[in-house]
Amino acid sequence: MNGSFLLAASALWRREMVRFIRQRSRIIGAFASPLIFWLLLGFGVGKSFTSSQGPSMGYQEYFFPGTVLMILLFTSIFSTISIIEDRKEGFLQAVLVAPVPRAALVFGKLLGGTSLALMQGVLFMLMAPLVGIPITRVPETLVMLALVAFGLTALGYVIAWKMDSTQGFHAIMNLFLIPMWLLCGAVFPASGAPSWLRWVMEVNPLTYGMSAVRWSIYGSAVASTMGIPGFAVSVGITVAFAAVVFGAAISMTRRPA
Repeated sequence: MNGSFLLAASALWRREMVRFIRQRSRIIGAFASPLIFWLLLGFGVGKSFTSSQGPSMGYQEYFFPGTVLMILLFTSIFSTISIIEDRKEGFLQAVLVAPVPRAALVFGKLLGGTSLALMQGVLFMLMAPLVGIPITRVPETLVMLALVAFGLTALGYVIAWKMDSTQGFHAIMNLFLIPMWLLCGAVFPASGAPSWLRWVMEVNPLTYGMSAVRWSIYGSAVASTMGIPGFAVSVGITVAFAAVVFGAAISMTRRPA
């Protein structure tokens, strides 16, 4: 990476951070909505929850990592909506004609979205002891959360790049991204789903991101009893997914706008 790449990427990263701080509605929406989901579903479904996720795991504990993933999804995806706004305002065109690598635009944008998602995910993780999840594997958890957030931000970038309206982006999110989260093992384990739904969950790349987060939080002693994909497979597919969507984002940005 040369100096112009790092300078451009850092400037775009800083712009994302400042924009997020100034837009309080994004902070509330990205953090409060998953919190409400966790509380309502946790108390509403908890009494009827049965699974193979360990003999003493209640639904609030099971759903907690899924809520963290929802925060990563909301923050990462919403951070890329600004691509549509930047195009309408002319900022994107100005960046594209600047004498800096276009990959710097992609990297700076993704780094900003990943940082925002990671900060909010870590903030929510501070409540983990309330449901019996010890915060002991901090480095592993941070790495996995950052990796998943990066992949989700890159996915949002790819979706938003060719879109010309925020309404269309929200439609894609409701049609594709929310079901992707629902069918990744965040809300219910694959073991209790019908066979066709288990197949959908197995081909969903976010399933392995969710599994990697659970491995990083609980460690092998507990995670190996949860009936989730293995650690190596989960991390490998998560890394591959992040790399593919990152490459797709760079490829799309290098094409003539």
